[in-house]
Amino acid sequence: MTNSPRIQGIRPAGYILDEAPVAAPVAQAADDLAAVREQWGDLLAAIGRAPRAEWPPRECRAWEQPAAEDAPAVGRMPLILREHPAPLNLTALDAATTTERELFELCDTVAAAVQRPVRRRPSLDIPSYSGRTAPTRIRMVADRADRDDPARWSYASPTDPGSRAYGLHWAAVWLEGRALGEEAGDLFTAVRPLLADAIAATARRARARVERALGRDGQPTALDRPCPYCRGPLTAYTRSGDPSAATVVCGTGSSCTAPVLLNGRSRRQWAGAELVGLFVALEAAGKG
Repeated sequence: MTNSPRIQGIRPAGYILDEAPVAAPVAQAADDLAAVREQWGDLLAAIGRAPRAEWPPRECRAWEQPAAEDAPAVGRMPLILREHPAPLNLTALDAATTTERELFELCDTVAAAVQRPVRRRPSLDIPSYSGRTAPTRIRMVADRADRDDPARWSYASPTDPGSRAYGLHWAAVWLEGRALGEEAGDLFTAVRPLLADAIAATARRARARVERALGRDGQPTALDRPCPYCRGPLTAYTRSGDPSAATVVCGTGSSCTAPVLLNGRSRRQWAGAELVGLFVALEAAGKG
């Protein structure tokens, strides 16, 4: 019998179209997740600092010798969100708790969709009663090595935090691996397009939230100190994901006597190494 297009289009009840995995914006999702985890330590450290319009940004002050509590050494940067009895930056705290919750919940969702259940293996159970050996019974138990596979995402329970105990940093790394389709034997199947879109959307929101809380979202910030050369208003600009590409612009115009060039709007603008001179001038003006 010839299969006509009409007959081929008929499928039995309960049939699920097994759509093949297709390309998704996984590269951008991986970049966003990497940006979140790379800035996570800065965000957690910001919770304990009162927000203020400081310039240049703390991470741009390579010429300073900051106090130990302001610049933890590598390996001491906080990576796990902890309780803060008196947080000084509620915006940073809200960003951290929201981002952590969303990524943990996404990991649970992705694991339920693509992660193979823990294998079970037979185990001999030989109970003894009053010194006599009962007949051998065989029962199936969880394979401990498979259950404890470090690549596996473990769900939280009332008595065990599972993989959440490793913090957001590990969650972001795990999600990045799933988005990029990294192999781990037969532990994972491919992420379907709809789920890949959910990963990309969540990663994009998380990055925007973290960078906004850290003042790195490209939005202008009005500084609380005037230009040291003309007393005009100063506005700082950052580039999302790249705090080193910061600039400061004086609102006075070309009449400002600052020793820097004018930008395209005839405003004095500091960028790169020029920010060092601006910071020194601001400090001197504050002491004068």
